[in-house]
Amino acid sequence: MNKSTIRKSTALVLSALMLGLAACTNSGNDPAPTSQPDSSTQPEATPAETALNPDEPAWRLDTSPVELSWFVGASWYPHSWGESLNSKYITEKTGVKVNIEVPSGDANEHITLMMTSGKLPDLISMGSWETAVKKLWEGDHVYALNELADQYDPYFFKVAGDGALKWYRQANGNTYGIPNDSYSPNLMHETGMTAANQTFLVRKDLYEEMGKPDLSTPDGFLGALQTIKDQYSEYKGQAISPFFAQGNVPYGMTEYLQNLLAVPHEKDGKVYDRITDPDYVNWLKTFRTAYERGLINVDFLVDSDTQVEEKTNNARYFMMVREWNGMAAVNPMLAASANPDSYYIAVDGPQNSKGDSAKLFPGNMDGWMVTMISKSVKNPERAIRFLTYLASEEGQLDLFLGKEGETWDSTSGKPQLKPELVELLSSDIEKLEKEYGVMDTYWMMRNPVIINQWRPEKSPVIKQMEDFANAQADIDSGIYKGLDPLGDSEVAVAWSRIAQNWEEVLPELITAKDNTAFDKIFESFLSRRDSYGFAQVMEHRQAELDARKAKMAE
Repeated sequence: MNKSTIRKSTALVLSALMLGLAACTNSGNDPAPTSQPDSSTQPEATPAETALNPDEPAWRLDTSPVELSWFVGASWYPHSWGESLNSKYITEKTGVKVNIEVPSGDANEHITLMMTSGKLPDLISMGSWETAVKKLWEGDHVYALNELADQYDPYFFKVAGDGALKWYRQANGNTYGIPNDSYSPNLMHETGMTAANQTFLVRKDLYEEMGKPDLSTPDGFLGALQTIKDQYSEYKGQAISPFFAQGNVPYGMTEYLQNLLAVPHEKDGKVYDRITDPDYVNWLKTFRTAYERGLINVDFLVDSDTQVEEKTNNARYFMMVREWNGMAAVNPMLAASANPDSYYIAVDGPQNSKGDSAKLFPGNMDGWMVTMISKSVKNPERAIRFLTYLASEEGQLDLFLGKEGETWDSTSGKPQLKPELVELLSSDIEKLEKEYGVMDTYWMMRNPVIINQWRPEKSPVIKQMEDFANAQADIDSGIYKGLDPLGDSEVAVAWSRIAQNWEEVLPELITAKDNTAFDKIFESFLSRRDSYGFAQVMEHRQAELDARKAKMAE
């Protein structure tokens, strides 16, 4: 595919996104806010800037050196800017040097402290579900991107896509953030790209040696755990951990498990209280039984990230409620080890009493993270132009593949990563990202609609998991992701109290001495939940869902 063809195909895709462009997956993500007070601080436009060509990117007008700080709201993000080959290339091309900052702990707390100080990084990327996002918008800490684009780079509207701007548009008509990894239902139906990453994984060799047990029913699940305890309790001299749930209580054991069980999000147009669903409660009792019999312990609820990584890298989990893309680096490594069948495959996990297939969250219009421009920035014109560049097809190609002839070549008119880098992608992704900085190294502005056409073919040990997730993706369910209230409102505080209490209660349920004790603990939680203001939370969820449906119908 030549560049002209790429531009045409991209234009078609972007037009498909006009009603809703805006991803690991990952992983458990909530919505952006829906209201925002008027901005009191407006950047001033110069006469020269009023004549900007909306059909030409404005970053080319000024490529003089400039520095922009970029806060990435993920404490685990390991990359810097200026050391990798690709980041040097982009700085040389645009003049923009990026200073990446990451929080040492919780991103919300970090940004909240910065808001208090009045000094924020120039660019801010935060999870679309984070409460700090709404605080940034409501507190007038960030620019309206549409206003910056009007004054400094109208080409932004051509590459950002009206769908993203419309989906994140606030009550005052402004849009304050642009998402990465965003998908519309129409696009997913048309392309088959669902961005679903939730899977139920098992270690291939153990699963097959056990005769591929049925893990979809409580009895089969418990039976497999008993077999693990009796016959496969150790691996390479270390204890096997029979079960792992990503994000433990708030994600893996709640929303994620409910999706595996195909628990509905609404019934008869009304938001459904998924946590009281009989099938979900029955499976929580199954976990309680497993704990009572000594088939699982609480390590999956208390293990640190380091412990999880160590166990994963050494194939010490049997089954996992885990997003497949988190295994993209591990599976090839395990497949190349002395025990090549110790990698993980996706299979049917817990199912509801009807035996329905899972209904997994796909990508959605919220995307994964939203990127904003703070009012602390000294050069707002360079900031919006840099974002416009990164959002464009040209910027996406640079960001994903790097410099032509250096990290990629054109093969039959299609950009393709050099073979030696494709090899690194499978064998040493850490080196690929650190030294070359291509592929998914700098994902903050990643647009999968554009870059997925340039991805190398995935290895079979990865593709199996991805295909399984795509097959069980509930494409139209993205609209339900993150209906919970955020921020400092009364209803948001109520939900925060409820969610925090649930994190404390679920371990109590799993470790309860019997089902009678389980029921008592659960009923007590529901009573507290009501006293905290759950009725108001449900009203908020319903209003948010109705608003989203209306927006989708525009």
